[in-house]
Amino acid sequence: MRRHLRARFWVEACLAAVSGVFLILTLLWKDWIEIVFGVDPDHHNGSVEWLIVAVSLVVTVVFFVLARLEWRRAPVLQSGHA
Repeated sequence: MRRHLRARFWVEACLAAVSGVFLILTLLWKDWIEIVFGVDPDHHNGSVEWLIVAVSLVVTVVFFVLARLEWRRAPVLQSGHA
């Protein structure tokens, strides 16, 4: 059995994955913002990193829930016989 998933599911699933990567990246490698962008917006006090962690966590959970709802709404396709 397969599901007929709309593009909305894939967008939500990808956004959940990307925000999850930012969440884990920021938790494991706190100076990535300074290295990648060449700026230090919080002068090494970590407030921007914790803001990114909090926002990424919320975004990941929201998009995961939306993707899960879309998965549950998708009709199940019956495998037909030829």
